[in-house]
Amino acid sequence: MNGIEIEDIQFNEDDRAQRALNIFPSIDGQINISYVNSTNHVVAWHKHNIQTDYWYCVKGSFKVGLEKSGDLEWVYLSDKNQRVLKIEPGIYHGYKALEPNSILMYYLTEQYNPDDEFRAKVGDFGDVWDPEIK
Repeated sequence: MNGIEIEDIQFNEDDRAQRALNIFPSIDGQINISYVNSTNHVVAWHKHNIQTDYWYCVKGSFKVGLEKSGDLEWVYLSDKNQRVLKIEPGIYHGYKALEPNSILMYYLTEQYNPDDEFRAKVGDFGDVWDPEIK
């Protein structure tokens, strides 16, 4: 039928998550969804110098690390506290699911560009991803 298109979605899977990538390929930027089955993996650290990220927790909950110029901050995203996290260029970021089968949707203002992704290792910022014992 005229005016209708169906496009295949890129899907990647590794030991950390399953990801549907570039869900709406004709829009500016990129929308992805990560299905995170395990609470044992940390997906961190990287930053961008051009791209801005917008993160939204569809299901479950996440501990999100944010680091810029020696300042480390933790933010929690949850399906029980609906909000969007904006991560501007220059901020290292990463996450850990706090519940099995958590789902993170994220909009990127740019299409994936490996030249705009700068990585650091878990622990480089004195980060501790385990929940605090209170």
